Amino acid sequence: MKSAVKNLILGALRRVILGLYKMYLGRYLFQQFIEIGMSISMNVRHGILSMVFATPNILCRYRAESFSIKEPETLIWLESIPDEATLWDVGANVGLYSIYAAKKNNARVFAFEPSVFNLELLARNIFLNQVQESVTIVPIALSDELGPSLFKMSSTAWGGALSTFGKDFDQHGGKLNSIFEYQTMGMTMDEATQLLNIPPPRFIKIDVDGIEHLILRGGTETLKNVESVMVEIDDDFTDQAEETARHLRNAGLTLLRKCGGDAGNQYNQWWVRVSTY
Repeated sequence: MKSAVKNLILGALRRVILGLYKMYLGRYLFQQFIEIGMSISMNVRHGILSMVFATPNILCRYRAESFSIKEPETLIWLESIPDEATLWDVGANVGLYSIYAAKKNNARVFAFEPSVFNLELLARNIFLNQVQESVTIVPIALSDELGPSLFKMSSTAWGGALSTFGKDFDQHGGKLNSIFEYQTMGMTMDEATQLLNIPPPRFIKIDVDGIEHLILRGGTETLKNVESVMVEIDDDFTDQAEETARHLRNAGLTLLRKCGGDAGNQYNQWWVRVSTY
């Protein structure tokens, strides 16, 4: 019943908006609504650090409001990064963690994010926090090979997640419910340093909802000198879990701890090079 009422209301609202859009005044007002919505922001304080994030929709506001409590282990990991270290934030979304690392540790961050819907918010947030000298946007997908492929999304909302590049599965290994797709470029971590001249990372955070193991597969050389990796893995997604562990162990890294676990057997895994800890 609630779903039917919701659809009825949305249908009526859509007809009203489309009707108004036929008139110049309606188009002008609609443009103003969009610009005002994109200018809405929220101040976030974590410890002694203050940040500001664009919040044009409910999802982005939720991300800002839950900054300190959604993934506390990720914040602790970021706080362990030495000052001015190079961090790759793979699956940066709208940049909350990239910005935190840049402001907290003066980290040199490379924010990998292929979603056209998130890139505008990522850029806005970087500018709002005045870290444009510290955070570089890399608008490509990392994977296990160089070339174009489909980027498939389950949501087109600003701040949305649950997407995949070049595959059909989601973060649990099941079939992704794709509602929007486009071709974009992908490359390996090793190729990103070789072809784009991006500095090799000392620290890597990977949260891309499913192809984490493929990204690690393409980073054999890059991983050799990485000090620590934070990667989200579903232990029930056996192929992902086993291959991830193999690549990181082969690179000389050791699993320090698993964090989180609110979503079944999905955890943030904290890997370290023991000689540096």
